[in-house]
Amino acid sequence: MPLDTSPTRNLALELVRVTEAAAIAAGRFMGRGDKIAADQAAVDAMRMVLNTVEMDGIIVIGEGEKDEAPMLYNGEKVGTGEPPEMDIAVDPIDGTRPVAKGLPNAIATVALAPRGTMFNPGPFVYMYKIAVGPEARSMIDVNAPVEVNLRRIAKVKGKEVRDLTVVILDRPRHEKLIAKVRRLGARIRMIPDGDVAGALMTAWPESGIDALLGIGGTPEGVLAACALRAMGGEIQGKLYARNEEELRRGREMGYDFDKVLTMDDLVASDDVFFAATGITDGELLRGVKYGGDYVRTHSLIVRGRTGTVREIFARHRIEKANAIAEPQI
Repeated sequence: MPLDTSPTRNLALELVRVTEAAAIAAGRFMGRGDKIAADQAAVDAMRMVLNTVEMDGIIVIGEGEKDEAPMLYNGEKVGTGEPPEMDIAVDPIDGTRPVAKGLPNAIATVALAPRGTMFNPGPFVYMYKIAVGPEARSMIDVNAPVEVNLRRIAKVKGKEVRDLTVVILDRPRHEKLIAKVRRLGARIRMIPDGDVAGALMTAWPESGIDALLGIGGTPEGVLAACALRAMGGEIQGKLYARNEEELRRGREMGYDFDKVLTMDDLVASDDVFFAATGITDGELLRGVKYGGDYVRTHSLIVRGRTGTVREIFARHRIEKANAIAEPQI
């Protein structure tokens, strides 16, 4: 059947150059114990290539606020300045500690959506979240007890709760959550960082991950929402205040910490684009590999309007890659 309209521009195919550059730069520091240097290299490479993309982009979700790392800062303008006008969410390294320690599942990520459609968490960078893949879409409720969500997920996937695998960030704040999930019999995959990758794994059949639970980054939640819209999954969240002062300040600024943030709240458009490139090997993506005269990358790109998910394996000539991502060692 002929198409009703001509294919439109797929910005995700341009974004993958951005995440490839960031991953190649950060990959040079894998296992070297310096997460700040790795992040700086990824930021510099990402900014350089973002500024070549034909768009009028503004960073809505930047990186670095939580630990004063090098930043692509909120409000920064990137791109050539030509239309379309886009909101941008970036995480040059989702998982700085895994890069520094040579652990799995570190990725470079970026997402685009039409101007004014991305949720802006301001200074409130944590949220309680639950994410699932397509089979369990519309079956979750971030306000429901853990046992209710896990039983619903297991039922719709034709499993027992004991056969589920849940991703949870390895943090002291999750001790009670971890204990409860274990009492229910589900298996747990603990991750040191990188809950964008953790959320995406729920919609990636080969990963074996059924759900992501717990308190993680709000910016990472927005990035994951952009990807899951196209991948058919779902994420819900609620802003999390670390103390009474943060709660008071947030309410004064008009933030509702009791509101359930749905997919539409986190990114209010289907016309979204997302790209991620592996830095270290993981269930979602393979890490950067350096050969004698080439660099190999593995990327995932998604487009919300069409629901298309692409895997891209690329070989980059090493002298060309180094021109963008010169190792700082």
